[in-house]
Amino acid sequence: MTAAHKKAAEAGQEEGLNTLPARLSEPPEGYSGWLADLKDRIHTAQQRASLAVNRELVLLYWQIGQDILARQAAQGWGAKVIERLSQDLGAAFPEMKGFSSRNLKYMRAFAEAWPSEEFVQQAAAQLPWFHLCTLIDKLKTPEAREWYLRKAVEHNWSRNILVMQIESRLLERSGAAVTNFALSLPKPQSDLARESLKDPYRFDFLGLTEEAQEREIEGALVKHVTSFLLELGAGFAFVGRQVLLDVGGEEFFLDLLFYHLKLRCYVVIELKAGKFKPDQLGQLSFYLTAVDAQVKHPTDGPTIGLLLCKSKNQVVAEYALRDKSQPLGVAEYQLVESLPPELLSSLPSIEQIERELAGTGLPERERMD
Repeated sequence: MTAAHKKAAEAGQEEGLNTLPARLSEPPEGYSGWLADLKDRIHTAQQRASLAVNRELVLLYWQIGQDILARQAAQGWGAKVIERLSQDLGAAFPEMKGFSSRNLKYMRAFAEAWPSEEFVQQAAAQLPWFHLCTLIDKLKTPEAREWYLRKAVEHNWSRNILVMQIESRLLERSGAAVTNFALSLPKPQSDLARESLKDPYRFDFLGLTEEAQEREIEGALVKHVTSFLLELGAGFAFVGRQVLLDVGGEEFFLDLLFYHLKLRCYVVIELKAGKFKPDQLGQLSFYLTAVDAQVKHPTDGPTIGLLLCKSKNQVVAEYALRDKSQPLGVAEYQLVESLPPELLSSLPSIEQIERELAGTGLPERERMD
């Protein structure tokens, strides 16, 4: 490099350094709050835009499906017209990927499943398209499709979670526990409480054998608390395991304590590794009395008790609950169930759950003052 070239290069480097942005000074008072507000508004606008795009797409697909249905019915067109339509729409809109023959058949099935445009606009259009395809594929009755659709909207389920809930027969299990809520709780709280419990509960994610003991199951549930909360359902918040209650100088430990955000009450869960026995409700009833006296806030609702057992006689459980004044329920749990391979992939891995729990420092025993 000649001396002239070297001098020019050094000059360029100096010029480049001079063009670097000046060091930002400390933001003025109130700036951080304003910036956080702007970020929230931008995120909200992005979400609204995404929802609007999805809504328009779903309505378009429904209208195309309606057209296909109407023309096939009126003019006797066969299934081959869908192949022809796919080719023509694909040629006209090459940048769009939604006009395959398969997707056009879904559009037809979508319009057939939900013939009411009003329902599509108000409910169905709140879900992404492939959620709706899942409902069409996996459910056969309008009632079941609408129930899962509304639950998916209410709880913002991902497609994998929606599949898992359908495969685990959530609809059939919801509200199926034996309870005395109709007699022990006022409406509408009794209905909401009943719908909040299932029977049976599926603990497929624990990897335990049928011979697992109560403490082993309890410890595994806490370790896999993410999946456990998903199985319990919306509204449950984990409070603690082996929660200590001091009653008259004696110590008692609750297996699992939760708080239900919708019911605004504590929920005590006791695990029994064997078959349900009526006298087990006496211990659970005592725990409810203690929680109501020592833990719950005056504005909270009555504490609810759920006895989870390996098996139960339905009639025996109903008789045992009939004369109890406190809100109690009895349900079974299942430890080992065979899940489809595609469903297993949607469950959180042990590593994921352990990462989520890392640093929480949940104590083995937690004293309630």
